[in-house]
Amino acid sequence: MIVKENLSILLNNLPTKVTLVAVSKTKPITDIQEAYDAGQRIFGENKIQEMVNKYDALPKDIQWHMIGHLQRNKVKYMAHFVSLIHGVDSIKTLKEINKQATKHDRVIDCLLQAKIANEDSKFGMSFEEIKEILNSEEFLELKNINVVGLMGMASFSSDEDQLNREFGSLKALFDSLNKPNLKILSMGMSSDYEIAIKNGSNMIRVGSAIFGERNYLA
Repeated sequence: MIVKENLSILLNNLPTKVTLVAVSKTKPITDIQEAYDAGQRIFGENKIQEMVNKYDALPKDIQWHMIGHLQRNKVKYMAHFVSLIHGVDSIKTLKEINKQATKHDRVIDCLLQAKIANEDSKFGMSFEEIKEILNSEEFLELKNINVVGLMGMASFSSDEDQLNREFGSLKALFDSLNKPNLKILSMGMSSDYEIAIKNGSNMIRVGSAIFGERNYLA
């Protein structure tokens, strides 16, 4: 019952405006089912095949979020059910999502990923690239995707000033875009979600604080 207890503690301390994505990557079906039985309905995965397997095995009212770096050639495997794709970092990826969504007569919600960390390992677009996409003719022609917000991953750091700067910069971009359909600002994970929320995040992606440390061998 550890998952249920951790989930309850976390939810009791979250502002009502913040949506929790329970990051279930590498975690077994039993752990996800325990979180589901405790009321959690939104789960995040970073590998498409793993997410497909869990989708097939678990209740169909779960909202599955793809939170990892997205390979375009694998979009087709999740296009029929994915609820939100977090890490979109190019117009090419948007086009592929639109193509696959069209095949299933769906409109797929997406977040554009901004690079805010000082780490080469983090994916994402520059702020200028995001602005260019949102104002481009190519983007406006994509009728089967719906960009509903932005996502960013801060540096892996204990320096609160740095984290505040990085999260704050994305919040400033989010506000400056001033587009009514951009409602989600996905920032913050187990180690930094409290700082992210203070900087305006309304969606957090939390795994280890719910399920325990990730099994990197899974």
